[in-house]
Amino acid sequence: MTLDRFRPYVSRFLDPFVTGFDRVGMTPNGVSVLAFGMAVLAAGAFFLGGRADPVWYLVAAVLVFVNGWLDIVDGALAREQEVASAGGDLLDHVLDRYADIVIIGGLAAGIGNYLLGFLAVTGVVMTSYLGTQAQAVGLDRVYGGLVGRADRLAIIGVVGVLAFPVSGDLGGLTLVGWLLVFLAVVGHLTALQRFFYSWSALD
Repeated sequence: MTLDRFRPYVSRFLDPFVTGFDRVGMTPNGVSVLAFGMAVLAAGAFFLGGRADPVWYLVAAVLVFVNGWLDIVDGALAREQEVASAGGDLLDHVLDRYADIVIIGGLAAGIGNYLLGFLAVTGVVMTSYLGTQAQAVGLDRVYGGLVGRADRLAIIGVVGVLAFPVSGDLGGLTLVGWLLVFLAVVGHLTALQRFFYSWSALD
């Protein structure tokens, strides 16, 4: 996990967005819902990129980056408005998981490879589950591992940009297909990393 480490350093770039949302009366929960809406639109664009015109991959990439950015802004807005709560944290994490699922679903549906989609989405969901399950057994939440959510969204966005000009087969799979392979392998490896870390910490 790399990009999550830089969250403290982007706070000054968040200020205009936090101020803007605050002025129009947007709540942190509203921003979380808006971020999820971007994920749903990204999933639709990924589907169209695979089934209709590859230019939709560029649209999907932009929407994925917006989703990731809003996912940072909602927490900063909650702190600015002094309304941070366990309920807001719960909503944010639930919507993040659904966002992961729909984005990967859109990628898989676009190329018609549902097996790779299944393997990728289970890897991503298990990564998140193992992070929170550590809390359930009395440990701190685990964020470590090969790839965190910020890294994953960045990689998906970059592949979306590259998938527009590189839309043909690459060794039997499209670039999006190889992305799903990557998400599946790294997702399950990250989940296992978190499991063994938590298991060792319990000894």
